[in-house]
Amino acid sequence: MPDDEAGLGSASGSASSGPGMSARRVLEPLSAAECMQLLADGGLGRLVYNSRYGPTALPTVYRIDGESIVLGTWDPALFDEDLRTGIAHAEYKVAVEADQIDLEAREGWIVLVRGAAHHLDTEAERAPIIGAGLEPWIEGVPAHFIRVSPTSMWGNRVLRA
Repeated sequence: MPDDEAGLGSASGSASSGPGMSARRVLEPLSAAECMQLLADGGLGRLVYNSRYGPTALPTVYRIDGESIVLGTWDPALFDEDLRTGIAHAEYKVAVEADQIDLEAREGWIVLVRGAAHHLDTEAERAPIIGAGLEPWIEGVPAHFIRVSPTSMWGNRVLRA
């Protein structure tokens, strides 16, 4: 290939032919049950919402609690103004995204859950999840917990054919 016709994939533009790059991949849609199973161990995800500054995605730790996802967020000041309506029982719609991607193998999964953000403000609401690993990683930063009960769930897995 002439120098001026470089392809995509490397600094010079030539396509990479590294290990695993030539294997065919398939996209497998996931059921809601499969999505919940992938999320079951908890981990790191992203809370996605429309803030006063526009679309926002912030990292958060999460755990499954029954049929909902509980997020451990840090510094409620980041979320309070944008995720509280001030109206009793009116909650903002958010999305929670989690994934596990192996860039080298070009395999992995992604799950997107949509639902209302319910702040766990009372001790009774927080009690079942205290000690579940959702506390802040940085000492002195206040913990804040948000429960998202899914209204829709979508997921895909990419694997070798």
